[in-house]
Amino acid sequence: MKAMGTTVPRTLLVCAAIACATLGTSARQQPATPAPAPVQPAQPSAPPDQQPVFRAGIDTVRVDVIVTDRQGNPVTDLKLEDFQIEEDGKPQKADTFRLVRVDTTTQPGDTQRSIRSRNDEDTAAADERRRIFMVFLDDYHVMRDRGMVLKKPVIDFIANQLGPSDLLGVMHPLTPIDGAVVTGNHQGVINAVEKFEGRRYNYEPVNATEAGYVYRLTPDAIEMIRRQVTFTAIRGICTKMGALREGRKSLILLSEGYNSMLPPQMRSSLPGAVAGVSGVGGGGANRDPFAADGNINEDRARFGQDIDMMRELQDVWDACNRGNVSIYPVDPRGLAAGAFDITSNISIRTSQQYLTQSQDTLRDLAGNTDGRAIVNRNDLAAGMRQIVRDSSAYYLVAYTTQAATDGKFHEIRVRVKRPGVQVRHRKGFWAFTNEDVKRAMAPPRAGPAAEITKALTAIAPMTNRRYIRTWFGTDQGPDGGNRVTFLWEPLPPTPGVRRDEARRVTVLATSPSGDIVYRGRVPSELASPGNGGIIRFNAPPGKLGVRLTIEGDGTGALDTEDRDVTLPDLTAPELRLSTPQVWFARNAREFQALTAGTPPAPAATRDFRRTDRLLVRVDAYSPANAPAQVTVQLLNQQGTKMADIPVTAPAEGQTYSIDLPLASLAPGQYLIEITANSEGHKPVTELVALRLGS
Repeated sequence: MKAMGTTVPRTLLVCAAIACATLGTSARQQPATPAPAPVQPAQPSAPPDQQPVFRAGIDTVRVDVIVTDRQGNPVTDLKLEDFQIEEDGKPQKADTFRLVRVDTTTQPGDTQRSIRSRNDEDTAAADERRRIFMVFLDDYHVMRDRGMVLKKPVIDFIANQLGPSDLLGVMHPLTPIDGAVVTGNHQGVINAVEKFEGRRYNYEPVNATEAGYVYRLTPDAIEMIRRQVTFTAIRGICTKMGALREGRKSLILLSEGYNSMLPPQMRSSLPGAVAGVSGVGGGGANRDPFAADGNINEDRARFGQDIDMMRELQDVWDACNRGNVSIYPVDPRGLAAGAFDITSNISIRTSQQYLTQSQDTLRDLAGNTDGRAIVNRNDLAAGMRQIVRDSSAYYLVAYTTQAATDGKFHEIRVRVKRPGVQVRHRKGFWAFTNEDVKRAMAPPRAGPAAEITKALTAIAPMTNRRYIRTWFGTDQGPDGGNRVTFLWEPLPPTPGVRRDEARRVTVLATSPSGDIVYRGRVPSELASPGNGGIIRFNAPPGKLGVRLTIEGDGTGALDTEDRDVTLPDLTAPELRLSTPQVWFARNAREFQALTAGTPPAPAATRDFRRTDRLLVRVDAYSPANAPAQVTVQLLNQQGTKMADIPVTAPAEGQTYSIDLPLASLAPGQYLIEITANSEGHKPVTELVALRLGS
């Protein structure tokens, strides 16, 4: 692939894939299917208000159909016989339909809990009363000054248009898919939008990945990589959102659109970070404003690049259609005369051509995914209100297809027998292949035990809006009662995202009856690891509700988290284990310092490197100080035993120590299984999950 005047080495083009290497790691794979939930015809004897019954199968296509009047208001009184469906130009019979209406008011008894794991996210997204939105902050394709214009309408949209039950997420082009989590915490997304800064044509690197190529590639090659990174991220998040549920989902794309190549005035033979980092025209070699006008070589080069970009765009909307995700591009440029201002030294004709192309890419993404392009308008807020309307009322219409396993794309067209209405729906679907059917019909593989899954879920990557990493542990305090240890460490920000740093955490722990067990502020006071804070307080056994309020240097909260902690009764006449505490050392000297005396606060992280060496300590409590036998095993992520781990019994007291070097293990997820046995008592087990990198 060539840009005008520059050849991009194949090895450098993979930077786009490297930058988003984690995009596919957690996106749950979904077959290219018309719609996974087929339909049974409604029974005549069913009550009038009963919803149709949906059954599973591969030959049923479900289409989300939005029907609005001339004012954009939803039409909600249609009947099954009002719908006419064509597949590849052939009439199809609508078997069943269902009107999905979302009530954004909070019902009595509704509770909003923090989403801390993939299971929490799946559970929340399965509720059709909760609309799903993802805000994509495309900083690679928004100018810095226009990014400032975007903030207020987007924040107002989140604060005033979304309901308390709506699920919302945020991501940037470099955000790993595991870090893009939909949640009910809208304030966290608002915080991310407030920190958003456009970086279009600014090649100053903000992380090691960007530094690896901006000092080596020319500006036109960098723009190509940025576009590919962005499209890869959009495809990845559409795949993930498609796995949350099959109903309608919305991706709000904040972007100025995409161009296939730079104008001649902005090209340079120098690396991008050297040619200019402050905006348009930084270091361009060709200062003739009419260099691109009527130039046949320029037109030929642009034609080839346009074809490549259109293929990339088609891959994007294909992924979105598979996941039933509608793209709503929001262009901050408003009513613009051109893509560049007068300081760029680019002719009006060329500037208008680049503006038209970038706007057309946004319209294509919206039009091919059943979204709306909010472009070429100064009132962004009015356009964004329609996003909520489209997701608030729509019909799920189902019919039986005859192309169940051909693996091809089939065009869908839906009409309604009512004049004066606007009908919108996705353009078509990709049918199953025979291989897809075999995989779908295969019996499920035996998975790990529930306790293994629960332990691994605890170390699953959290949303990038979280500011801290936490750890809760229980042991016996000096008075013999239950003692809770709370530890927090600051998390590094997502590459390319500027945000405030966490300085304090306020802890509010309450009993199920609402009594306050502990309330206090935990400042950043630890020297290591990570400059966090630690507190210990006594608490009765049973369930404990904990609210964490994360604060920065300024006023107000950066974020909040809710936790449910179950405390065992370590004073009961039964064999018990405390929560294992983990330390890690980078070298032999650090490990010797850990074991020589009283170690510092334990580590909250469970991400380690193969060069690390772990020290794990756990207390075993047995009735009447009866002797306890503690054994430790290393398990893989399926719960299969890999090896026995030696345990050092205490010379006195009840603390057992485990020394575990990680150099012999391959990267992956593992569990340390600690089991205590004592004659006449039921064995007890504690699991410590960890993730090992390179």
